[in-house]
Amino acid sequence: MTGHAPTVVGPLLLVPPVLFWVYLAAALRQRDHGGWSHWRTASFGAGAALLAVAVVVPGHDLVGHMWQHLLVGMVAPLGLVLGAPGTLALRTVRRRTGRAALRLLRHPVARTLAHPVTGLLLTAGGLYLLHLTPLHRTVQSNPGLHALVLLHFLASGYLFCWAIAGPDPGPHRPGVPVRLVVLGLSVAAHATLAQLMYAGLVDTAAPAEQLRAAATLMYYGGDLAELLLALALLATWRPAPRRARPAAPDPGRRERFMIGWVRVVGGAGRRLAE
Repeated sequence: MTGHAPTVVGPLLLVPPVLFWVYLAAALRQRDHGGWSHWRTASFGAGAALLAVAVVVPGHDLVGHMWQHLLVGMVAPLGLVLGAPGTLALRTVRRRTGRAALRLLRHPVARTLAHPVTGLLLTAGGLYLLHLTPLHRTVQSNPGLHALVLLHFLASGYLFCWAIAGPDPGPHRPGVPVRLVVLGLSVAAHATLAQLMYAGLVDTAAPAEQLRAAATLMYYGGDLAELLLALALLATWRPAPRRARPAAPDPGRRERFMIGWVRVVGGAGRRLAE
């Protein structure tokens, strides 16, 4: 971005503390029901704090804009997701409301939205659309549109992190191998766009040195964020318990049972005869 890029603070600065306040209020309500994990609360708080940092980061140039993308779209959503807000919400609301929410998650539309590929298309696709079309130039002079772009990155980043490593319930979530493949595609997508930006092949009005600095930040910062997501996937992975194999049929079991039964009946008969 150039020097006239908008700095979005205002109402957006209220979003992180409000999110954490609502989460903390729900967590405190669990004290009479077994409590709530302090680690999850700390994770959600860290995600909210990173969101606040992203909002106040100066977006006067392309490098500042890239910092906002990394924080809002990749790092902060991971902290929010690991806080398991969905599970906390299900434990807080009434059972009827919770069952309705679970039925909604099983809907085919929700199943499609919750797939990792959908999250990848929304995150990486949105980033390509922003930097390879005139949209980025429009965002430079439109604070409202800039705020909408940040909200898109937050929502899509949260969806992607949840689909890959979310501890919240996710019916029909693909297995770990599929999620690792999608995560690898995300790494490749960010690396490719970073290389295009470094070469100046993007529709962004910025000096060459800013393009190279932003591309370097995207390349290495994106790798670090996706490495953290991969570690979160491994940390939250719970292998499905193996089903016990049925015992092989014993061909002599029936014969032994019959012989034993005959002996018992025969002994009882002899005692009666005596």
